[in-house]
Amino acid sequence: MNVFGVDIGGSGIKGAPVDLERGDLAQERYKVLTPHPATPEAVADGVAEVVGHFGWSGPVGITFPGVVTGGITRTAANVDKGWVDIDAARLLGDRLGGASVTLLNDADAAGVAELTFGAGRGRKGTVMMLTLGTGIGSALFIDGRLVPNTELGHLELHGREAEKHASTKAREDEDLSWPHWAHRVQKYLAHLEMLFSPELFIIGGGVSRKAEKFLPHIEGIRAEIVPAELQNNAGIVGAAMAARER
Repeated sequence: MNVFGVDIGGSGIKGAPVDLERGDLAQERYKVLTPHPATPEAVADGVAEVVGHFGWSGPVGITFPGVVTGGITRTAANVDKGWVDIDAARLLGDRLGGASVTLLNDADAAGVAELTFGAGRGRKGTVMMLTLGTGIGSALFIDGRLVPNTELGHLELHGREAEKHASTKAREDEDLSWPHWAHRVQKYLAHLEMLFSPELFIIGGGVSRKAEKFLPHIEGIRAEIVPAELQNNAGIVGAAMAARER
């Protein structure tokens, strides 16, 4: 059974039909750049372009980089503030011609996909998925059950938001070497470990494709640290899973 998933990020909007038997994309994903400013209407147009590229009609799961409750987007750290407190699921559904839309936090979607099909498969205890990209997304699981909308990228670290210090965007903007950036990620993981004592960290986002460049430089963390197996497709897969469940 194929279901469509879309992952809205700070830099790109990507999507594809997902084969939920295999937990993988059924076709090569299609991506457009996230508009700037990333207003609800402009992003909805981008989502419609991605979905339209495949001629898809039917339910669509969509991730959002912020807190989502009941289809309402509550925060908007890396997109336009016009997203705050709007019925985004309805807006996107209308833009997709009345399609049934299931909307959820992007890191939550990626985490659910990884715990079902990827690096967290079968893992009990406390597991934390982190997506490193324009910001830092987080998904927290207790014995496989999601604690939604944790948004731990906004924890304070060294006097500023952690994602301003340790995201992939911070590495690129400040032209940090991999070891230097890994040291920042290490400090962030140590802070999360102090607060939550997870047994496993799963590192996702596009940077998970380059895990060998930074993970060996992270030291002193008790928890196991592994790259996401679904890499940057985890959000698409998780979005499709949410649409099927609904």
